[in-house]
Amino acid sequence: MTLWEMTAVLLAGTAAGAINTIVGSGTLITFPVLLAVGLPPVTANVSNSLGLVPGSLAGAIGYRAELAGQRPRLLRFGTASLLGGLTGAALLVTLPGSAFEAVVPVLILTALVLVVLQPRVARAMAARRAAGTAAPATDGGWPLLFCIGLTGVYGGYFGAAQGVLLLALMGMLLPDDLQTINGIKNVLAVIVNGVAALFFLFTSHIDWTAALLIAAGATLGGVLGAKVGRRLPPIALRGLIVLVGLAAVTKLLFF
Repeated sequence: MTLWEMTAVLLAGTAAGAINTIVGSGTLITFPVLLAVGLPPVTANVSNSLGLVPGSLAGAIGYRAELAGQRPRLLRFGTASLLGGLTGAALLVTLPGSAFEAVVPVLILTALVLVVLQPRVARAMAARRAAGTAAPATDGGWPLLFCIGLTGVYGGYFGAAQGVLLLALMGMLLPDDLQTINGIKNVLAVIVNGVAALFFLFTSHIDWTAALLIAAGATLGGVLGAKVGRRLPPIALRGLIVLVGLAAVTKLLFF
């Protein structure tokens, strides 16, 4: 990579680290940039997963106050995320690269739809609770545990908007406030990305320059996202994610 390309990857990692801490879908920033600098799709995905782990960890630490008393949930949900992330990573390595290239545009478009719809889902959940028509179980029960496992499979395989999925699922099925749910989401993202990255270390080709640049940027972004991310205009953030995601789909389909 040239110096300008390395700078672009570093900045993309910083943006992704902040976005992942706030809402998720930071992969929609880093993945297109890695494609743009010439990495093959599977190598870009693997390097991206490894690079985002420190940022996810920094974001989770930044939400440690909101995680007080959440250990029982984190153990249950974390186990489901770990098994799901490992399964998704194994699928990525086992299935042919052509399968990944074929399905990624669909996954990105699905993720973009989720990013756009997430505010409506959040408003609907808040309205139901305010009206007293929603009475979720304390831990969400088996339906939530199963869905978290499936989200882990998706996260281990690709991961864009994994955080949005987790926020929507837990927001509908848990009685907690959004900040607590966001803290849990960040921990689950660490587990999924971490187990997938560990799996890739022994099974896949990693572009270490890209992974280290993303790691450095994502760590800074995770810290900033936990501290000041709530001040960012949500509509501007989602608009940027959608534009970058559409650019990625265009590159994959037509170039």
